[in-house]
Amino acid sequence: MSAAPKLDIEHVAVDDDPRQWSTTRKNVTLLIVSSASLITTIAAGIYNPSIVQIEHELHATASQISWTLSLFVLIQGVVPLLWSVTSELKGRKIVYIVSILLFVGGSVGAALSPTIGVLIGMRCVQAAGSSAVLAIGAATLADIYDSHERGAKMGLYYSAPLLGPSIGPILGGGLTQGFDWRACFWFLVIFGGINLLSFTFLFKDTFRRERSLAYQRVLKRNIEDEQRNEEKSRVSSNGSEPKRDARVTDAEVADSQPAAPPTFKDIRLSLRDVDPVMPMLRVLRYVNNPVILIASGFIYGFSYSILYTSARVLASSYGYDALHTGLVLLAFGVGTSKATHLLGSVAGSILGGKWSDLTLARVHKKNGGEPYSEMRLQSTFFGMLFLPPSIVAYGWVVRENVHIAAVVVFLFLCGLFSVWIYSSTLAYIVDANAGRSSSAVATNSMFRGLFAFAAAELAVPIQDHIGDGWMYTLWGGIMIITNLLILLVWARGRSWREKGT
Repeated sequence: MSAAPKLDIEHVAVDDDPRQWSTTRKNVTLLIVSSASLITTIAAGIYNPSIVQIEHELHATASQISWTLSLFVLIQGVVPLLWSVTSELKGRKIVYIVSILLFVGGSVGAALSPTIGVLIGMRCVQAAGSSAVLAIGAATLADIYDSHERGAKMGLYYSAPLLGPSIGPILGGGLTQGFDWRACFWFLVIFGGINLLSFTFLFKDTFRRERSLAYQRVLKRNIEDEQRNEEKSRVSSNGSEPKRDARVTDAEVADSQPAAPPTFKDIRLSLRDVDPVMPMLRVLRYVNNPVILIASGFIYGFSYSILYTSARVLASSYGYDALHTGLVLLAFGVGTSKATHLLGSVAGSILGGKWSDLTLARVHKKNGGEPYSEMRLQSTFFGMLFLPPSIVAYGWVVRENVHIAAVVVFLFLCGLFSVWIYSSTLAYIVDANAGRSSSAVATNSMFRGLFAFAAAELAVPIQDHIGDGWMYTLWGGIMIITNLLILLVWARGRSWREKGT
């Protein structure tokens, strides 16, 4: 008897398959999720221009202010693990609505904060609420798009939050100048409310439990529990009971699913079902995942570092105030502020994502039509060649206080090539973790948060101690290591995934 073919859990037959939705419905979903992803990055920096005013009004120290920044990015990285596992059991829509409600509540609390301690606490609530969108946004796109088109859509999706670091300071500067620092948080209340209405009335849930390994695992355990109880009642007369292995692996879950969808019933959730640690450990047990996540973390840490330190350099060396610094990071071809890290990042996200899909299709065809996730990583090779030298060049141009045009060009190139690589690694993380994409992206968010937290805490001391030239020479070396990690996953990732099943 021949063995039954292993089920591709991403393509289990489901009712109202999101991948069969109309282009309009998919584009609306992409627009809603991308718009909401702005919450994360706008909230991170909108009140930066008002820090001096906050220090004066709330009698805060510089150290206390720094906690409102570093804790925000750290919590944004850790909490998504909880959101992701919940979304794999209860659906995406309910998580979006609850998390944005939490964000709006935190924003109201921040706007009304009477002390710096309350403000720090409300910033933590904001971070927890805003973290869900980036964690399950990529999983939502995985729900509606097949792997051959995810790269381009991931690029479009990821380009939206890249606007935040530049829009935030502009909005914050304008609101603080026109009103006061509390107006920044009232703006976030309004923006969060608009997104809440979008998810409540326009968003159609993309989650299908038949395609979730987490849901399948809980369902299978519940069925086994029922069978075990029935067996206990049948064998109670002779006192014997067959032994069962309660552990259920991903491979067993996937292999046990029939080609036709079974009849599903509501599952009973326990505390262990929403445990964020086990889904993370399941992701990390495949060697390819921690390796690519470390590479992804380095890239994100670099992006956070260069945005943070470039703002300081523009203020100290080039005489830009907070509002003009925001304009430099936003505008391209406006006066002397002619290019930006932001536009480089957006271009890299969109172009890199599209290039990722084209590369995947080309390599897929060359490989005789046999697809595997690591094919996508070939699209990063182009960005790998130019990112390290662009980073080093930026550092020394700033160190020597070269004309702003040169600074702007290398900011653009750094943004272009870093996100060119990052968008492909994010798409790979989704492709390589079918059935647990939101847990994988949430684990990526945790790595990102930890690396960004470290970058935020270390960037200024390193910049002050060795200067921009040597600091970004160091970053250039780290990017070479990052490239080697990606190449290692490209070469060995497939065999690592197969050994892990």
